[in-house]
Amino acid sequence: MLTVEEQRAKVIAATRPLDAESVPLARAAGRVLATTVHARVDVPVFDNSAMDGYAVLFTDVESATAEHPVELAVIADLPAGSADEPELREGRAARIMTGAPVPQTATVVVPFEHTRDGLQAWDAPAIVVTAPTRAGANIRRRGEELRAGAVVATAGTTLGPLQLTAIAATGIDTVPVHRRPRVAVISTGSELADPGTDLARGQIPESNSVLLAALCAETGADIVSVDTVTDEDAAFTALLDRALVDARVDVVVTSGGVSAGAHEVVKNVLRDRIEFVAVAMQPGRPQAFGRLGDALVFGLPGNPASVAASFEAFVRPALLALQGRAALQRPMLRLASTAAWRSPVGRQQYVPVALDRSDLAAWSVRPAAADGSSGAHLAAGLARADAYAVVPADVSAVAAGDLVDVMLLS
Repeated sequence: MLTVEEQRAKVIAATRPLDAESVPLARAAGRVLATTVHARVDVPVFDNSAMDGYAVLFTDVESATAEHPVELAVIADLPAGSADEPELREGRAARIMTGAPVPQTATVVVPFEHTRDGLQAWDAPAIVVTAPTRAGANIRRRGEELRAGAVVATAGTTLGPLQLTAIAATGIDTVPVHRRPRVAVISTGSELADPGTDLARGQIPESNSVLLAALCAETGADIVSVDTVTDEDAAFTALLDRALVDARVDVVVTSGGVSAGAHEVVKNVLRDRIEFVAVAMQPGRPQAFGRLGDALVFGLPGNPASVAASFEAFVRPALLALQGRAALQRPMLRLASTAAWRSPVGRQQYVPVALDRSDLAAWSVRPAAADGSSGAHLAAGLARADAYAVVPADVSAVAAGDLVDVMLLS
């Protein structure tokens, strides 16, 4: 059997970032930068006030105290957005608001809190009772944070609200990002019935397509199609061709039909076109992967817990790599388990676990399944999971109190 790391390495080696496209910032949330972004303008764009107060000459107020206040004549009112440029001479001040351009002749801004009467009519005298600590205090100088041409965000950065704000602040309205991968999801199995329908003998509600579509969308992929098909070679082939030829998807993810049974439709159709392997993991031992034309094709097992674990191990890293992400793995922590369970020696185990975050200094985990088990057949217990405990292949059991590696899902 291949190790999880060996199979994942094969997947990543076959994966290349998709082409770049330019999109407006308003549509760039969650996208990944294809190239490094440089500032278009200085940040700040001009010298501006960091406080609501008065723009003055430092030499006028450097000795001001409550016992010996300094009174200044106010000659201008400068709200944010003002284009006025009053000339300040000895004994004069301009009322100024945060973000407004500072007059070139001003050398300091005195906040209202350091005056006797605080905010008042703009043309009332400014009476300063606390001296500034230095010349230039409360003035944000042009370009002191970033100069035009400087790096704002590097290639591979995922654009969240903070990154988008920083880019917008440098005068940029569009960004180069990797194209989202187009994904087709195909769930196989003659036993599958739509959720909500009456079940005949031998049928079960179909859930893998829901799981895979949601997981793929969570990575930022575009879901082109979601289908369920019986274990008939012709029916599966037709769906596969529609995805690869008509829809020209970048990724096909199938569930079921990859094991050693007599009706393994994915293996029957693709056994000579992609690789079918056994991976030393539990759940998720049977895996298939390969490239058909320009598309990556993943064949995952059929049990929901196996599908979920296999997606985390192999599909999710590939979808992120296609988008140019620098980090391909979810965050990991080492936490104490409050329950005990057995683990199959020789196979890396993925156990859906529930986090206990009640003690902020000592998070802990326990299996999410109500009975504490971790088999491949489990599905309902996934609803309580917000992480996976990843148990190494050389560990046969986890005891209560043991530290385990935990892959965070939320």
